This record gives sequence, C-alpha cells and structure tokens, in this order.
Amino acid sequence: MNYGIVIRVLGNLLLFKAASLLLPLAVAIIDQGPDVRAFLLSMTITAVVALAMRQAPRVRGDLRVRDALLIVVFGWFLVSSFGALPFVLSGSIPSWIDAFFESVSGLTTTGATILDDIEPLASGVLFWRSFLHWLGGMGILVLALAILPMAGVGGFHIFRAESPGPISDKLVPKLKDTAKILYTSYLGLTVFQVILLLLGGMSLYDALIHTFGTVGTGGFSSYNDSIGAFDSSYIRLVISFFMVAAGVNFSLYYALYQGNWRRVVRSDELKLYLGIVLTATVLITLSLQGHVVGSLWIRFQHALFQVSSFVTTTGYTTVDYEQWPAFAQAVLFFLMFVGGSAGSTAGGIKVVRWLVAGKIIRHEMRKILHPRAYSSLHVNGRPIAAETINTVVAFLFLYGLLFLGGSLLIALLEQTDILSAASSAAATLGNIGPGFGIVGPEETYSHFSHASNLLLAMLMLLGRLELFTFFLLFTPNFWRQ
Repeated sequence: MNYGIVIRVLGNLLLFKAASLLLPLAVAIIDQGPDVRAFLLSMTITAVVALAMRQAPRVRGDLRVRDALLIVVFGWFLVSSFGALPFVLSGSIPSWIDAFFESVSGLTTTGATILDDIEPLASGVLFWRSFLHWLGGMGILVLALAILPMAGVGGFHIFRAESPGPISDKLVPKLKDTAKILYTSYLGLTVFQVILLLLGGMSLYDALIHTFGTVGTGGFSSYNDSIGAFDSSYIRLVISFFMVAAGVNFSLYYALYQGNWRRVVRSDELKLYLGIVLTATVLITLSLQGHVVGSLWIRFQHALFQVSSFVTTTGYTTVDYEQWPAFAQAVLFFLMFVGGSAGSTAGGIKVVRWLVAGKIIRHEMRKILHPRAYSSLHVNGRPIAAETINTVVAFLFLYGLLFLGGSLLIALLEQTDILSAASSAAATLGNIGPGFGIVGPEETYSHFSHASNLLLAMLMLLGRLELFTFFLLFTPNFWRQ
C-alpha cells in the first residue's frame, strides 16, 4: 500500500474542500450573518490539516487499485467530517453526530435532515448545506480530478471506484479530460436551471440552492415546505424536468454534443428510465382522481414531480404524498428501489442493473424452452460481459441484505413500526431522503437516536459508494501485500 500517495491525495482533497468554503463564506459576508466566523474557522482548520497531510513523504510508483479504493472511502469520510464543521461552529447543529449526519446527507445527495425548522438558519449555512449536494453529485474526487493533479495514470482507479453504476468508462483517452467533460455538462445544466428559475420569479439565492438540490439530486431546500412553498406550476415543471435530466447518464449529453444521436436513441437504459417515469406518472395521475383537489393538469404536475423526485432519489416534495391513495404511495415506494441511470447524479440501485436483471430472467426462461440454443445478453446492441452480469447479481443480493439488516436494526433501536423502519433504511441506502411513516414528507430524522443516525449515515455512504468499494476494505486480501 502506497500510504504516502494516499495521504497526499487525501490532503489535496481536503485542500479543495477548504477552498469550496469560499462560496458560502461570501454569502455569509454579503448577508452580514453570524456564520462568518464559523466559515473562517472551518476553512482554517481544514486547510491546516490538509497542508500537514500534503507533507507526507513521496513514494515512487503509480496509484494502484487498493490505494484508489482506500482514497475513495477515506476521502468521503474525511470530507463529510470536515464538512460538518460549519454546522457545529455556527451553532446551527451543536451535536457533532447530528452535524456529521447532515454533512453526509448533503454530500451523498440523500437530502435527509435532522433539522425540524430550517428557515431561521443563517444564509451561509443554508447555502453550504445545499452546495454539498452539488459537490457530491458527480463525485467529489471526480471534481478534484478535473481540477487538481491527483495521481497521474492511477487516477483512473479513483474514477472507477467512485463512479455510480456497474460500468465506468472514460469518454476520452485522458481521464482529466473525461472529468472536465462530465463537469462541463454538470455546470451547463446548473446554469440553465438557475436562469429558468430566475425567470420564474425566484431570487438568485433560492435559485442556486434549489438548483444545487436538483442537478445534484439531493433535495435540500431553504424552506420547510420544500418546493411546495412556491406554489407555482412553472417552478414545479422546471424542477421536474431537471430532476429527470440529472438522472440521465451524463455520457449521453457528450454524445449529443458530438452529434451522435444514434447512441442516444439506441440506449436501452434511457428508454427504460423514461418509460418508468412516464408509466408511474400516468398511473399516479389516474389514481389521484377524487383524492386531490384540482384539474387533471394539476394532478399530473404533482404526480410527475413526485415520480421524478423518487426515481432520481432527489427527495423534493410539493405535497404531503402520504395523504394520497394507497396505490399511489405503493408506486412511490417501489420507485425507491429503482434509482436513476448509471453515470448520473442519482442514487439508488440504477436502472441499468434492473435492465440486466430482466434480461437474465428472460435468458433463463428461454434456456428452459431451448436448452441447447446459444444466446448472449445485450445492452445497447453490445454483449454484456460475464463479469458484469455476476457483479449485477451480487450487487442486488448485497443491497437486499443491507436493506433487510438496516430495517431490522432501526426497528430494534427505535422500537418503531416496520414500515417506518424499512422506509428509513430504503431512503438512506438509496440516497433518497424522505420516505414514509416517521420519515415522511412532513417529518425529519431529528427524533432518531445518535446510534440510529450513525447507522443511517453509514447506509448513505454505502449507497453512494455502491457497496463493494466500502466492503472491500474489510476483506483480509485487501491488506495483504
């Protein structure tokens, strides 16, 4: 293990994190808020630790796979821990465990909160809280790779370990250029949405906060009523569109830029993803007849918004969906286990894994009818490698075990009903945020014990790091030379 390289790279990452505090500091200064000192102290502490880590002795050689995995896991823990400093030092969240939960929730784009009333918080703290979504959405290490010289050719191992989805490929030969392309698309969506929200009457401050929560598929708002506070059809539709857009594989945006429409049209994952959104929206819209006051158009807007929010694991709300009929709630609960596309900012299991699982089932059924026939599985017109199939099956099995284990532990620790326990486990493991029962749209995670919040924070990190990256650190072979 090249510990020298690992520590230096983590130092670079923390230095980048310290620099990212400049934006919320500027907001706090402009607003003349009480949180200016907290951000200055947070920047100083983070920068001092980062500079100390950068003094680690240089070790010759490239970054290896094990080094990259260690960097990704410890990188997320470190940034989450130091990201909690502004909450604690400003007094917004006095408990470090609760502040760590909020920071993890922001960076993993989960959107779960322990704050019952967010509107009295200082503007800089609220901005930082949502800016964490933007930093973590595409990956904090991918962002750092686009800006900093991280580790030469070995940086690809970091990219693969952090990228969401079973397949991670570079868009262009140079990894740094791939990271820049991804973040150019990300930044483009961000700017476009900010402009549209400004045209809808939002202030620049609110537009930035809700854009961070949308393109990062996080869901933190500056209002207790989330998007429902605006009561605007225009804003609902704009945010719905960008939630769906953020759940699309970002490599397809690069294909569009290149004029490669054929690749976009042939994307099986995109077709299934949009098909799920459309089908779920239509079903919920029809089920709301007689249950939601308003025209068919209003019911469609709310259905589309909540479907987009759940399937992309964003977590924004416009209404209390627990007042909807049982069928509509069941559809939303199912969407908690779908997720967005691989290579997007959305969390969850990912559509491509369900696509591969469906093809495996169909393939096995065909083998029963035609045992001697040879056939292979294809996605987007290309055959699926056997190792990818094995990885998908193992991921789904492990995800199910973690969901079951998390549900049982929460039920034990909190002595709550099974729906609330299962919902909280699914909402954090899938990086969704709100769920049902005691974590419904009108509730927060403030009533959970510190033990439960640490468990849920761990589930958030596991979901964001796609399980295997984290669990590999606990295998004996990982530490053997």
